[in-house]
Amino acid sequence: MRFQPKRVLPSALLYCAVVVSVLVPSKAFAQQGELDKSEPKEISVQEIIKRFSTKEKEFKEARDQYTYRQDVKVMTLDGDTPDGTYQQVFDVTFDDKGRKTKNVVFAPQQSLQRISMTQEDFDDIENRLPFVLTSDEIGEYDILYVGQQKQDELNTYVFDVAPKQITGKKRYFQGRIWVDDHDFQIVETYGKTVPDIKKKKGNENLFPKFTTWREQIDGQYWFPTYTRAEDTLQFSGGGVKIREIIKYTNYRRFGSKSKITYEGQEVKKATPKPGEDGSSEPQKPQF
Repeated sequence: MRFQPKRVLPSALLYCAVVVSVLVPSKAFAQQGELDKSEPKEISVQEIIKRFSTKEKEFKEARDQYTYRQDVKVMTLDGDTPDGTYQQVFDVTFDDKGRKTKNVVFAPQQSLQRISMTQEDFDDIENRLPFVLTSDEIGEYDILYVGQQKQDELNTYVFDVAPKQITGKKRYFQGRIWVDDHDFQIVETYGKTVPDIKKKKGNENLFPKFTTWREQIDGQYWFPTYTRAEDTLQFSGGGVKIREIIKYTNYRRFGSKSKITYEGQEVKKATPKPGEDGSSEPQKPQF
């Protein structure tokens, strides 16, 4: 996000921003237990990393065969009151040739005054906030085992993740991940995309810390359902507090002849349990 000099909002836009503030919850966190720093039992740390990176590759391939709706809302805050808003709702679907397409279904006029959205922001929202660390990418990161922790009803292994080096214009994730000890899939992510881009005063592109939660879809895949960021971006022209809410809903397996494989076997479409098809609001976090 780039800094822009603050301008006074027209009263109508300010009113809309205040209404948005009422509708968006102020906090959203999973219930975390105490961090147990002991080593895993009956499995090595390297085996955990190998298993979850393999599952992440399968997850990524599976999610590419699903349609879903993504609702993006970015606000600048004056205290806790929004004074500018960007929103876009779009459906990720497939065309008649089976290629993924993005169809915008709602995009009101944006009222951001103090920052502007950049191409890196849009790329992060679509591709990096639902962080995936596959076996193809694992060599690019340093991965440090931190311990074990309860996440709601799940037992998880906790890792800190950081890129070994920044290469060219490629963007990376840096932060913490929680891996379910049963399915060996990432169920929560906290951190930010890196690097921030600071070329010169007035040309800074900064990115907030965020948390992404996943839920189990079709009884097999832990897909992202909710991302939240609330951070103050420290531009040279002054700090700007932002709030970012992203919801992923209506996950549907694409009805094509393509196959989804999981652990080397073709996956048959499951009959979803109530709430598992993504048609309802995510069950975690609860508001």
